[in-house]
Formats: sequence, structure tokens, C-alpha cells
Amino acid sequence: MRDEDQRALDIAYRALGRRERTVVELRTYLEGKHVEPEAIEHAVAGLTSAGFLDDARFARRYAEDKWTLEQWGKDRIERNLRRRGVPIPLIAEVVDARDRTDELGAALAVLERRVPEPPIDDRGRDRAWRLLVRKGYEPELAYDAVRAHSG
Repeated sequence: MRDEDQRALDIAYRALGRRERTVVELRTYLEGKHVEPEAIEHAVAGLTSAGFLDDARFARRYAEDKWTLEQWGKDRIERNLRRRGVPIPLIAEVVDARDRTDELGAALAVLERRVPEPPIDDRGRDRAWRLLVRKGYEPELAYDAVRAHSG
């Protein structure tokens, strides 16, 4: 193994030890460390075949964490996964795993936590709707959640 290949692997292992990354993120990180392109490809191929680098696993874990901990909606998760370089078919698979009923329940939970008193006027309903849209819920679903929350 060439010295540059070993250097790329060492840097990649340290990077993955700190947090899980996508293939695109790892490539970008290694480029930032001035690793040769051939060594980057060697490291990515080796880490992928060894199971240390897996975009599908990353996307599933990321989405689950954001749904559970941050209570994000599908749109925001999809945007962030796309920005991190996850392939679009994987994003669709992960995001579509959650149905509309689950998404509506999560949106209602956000409203119950952040807006405990149901809004009584248009201004309050609009504020609640914008909260959900910022969290990444589809506008139509956010509207349905606000209506259900208002009673």
C-alpha cells in the first residue's frame, strides 16, 4: 500500500470515528486535507466494502434521529440528506417509509408541545402553521395539523 493510500485511510478512520458521514462528505473532507484523488477513491472503496461507509444506513439513522429527537418533517429531512450528498433514490426510500398518519401525529405533537393553547384567531393559526413548515412539514399537512389542533 502506498503511503498516500495509508494516509487517506488514517484520516478517514479518524473522521468516521468522530461522526458518521456520507460518501460525498468523506470525499470532501479528504479533499480538504489535500489527499490525492486516487488515494481518496481507494479509501472510499475500502471503507465501503468493509461496511464503515454506507449511505443507506446513514440516511436511515439520520432520518430517524431527526424525526424522533428534532421532530422534523419529511421536507426538511429530505433537503438535508440531499445537501449531504445522499443519492436521491435512497432519500425517497427513507422518507417514504413514514406515512401521512405518522407525519400528522408528529406535527400535532409539535403543536401540543410548542403551542399548548390552541390558537383562536387567524394570526395564531398562521404562526402555528409557519412553525410546522419551518420544521419541514408539508404546507398542506401543516394546515391539517393546525385545524386538528384548534379543534
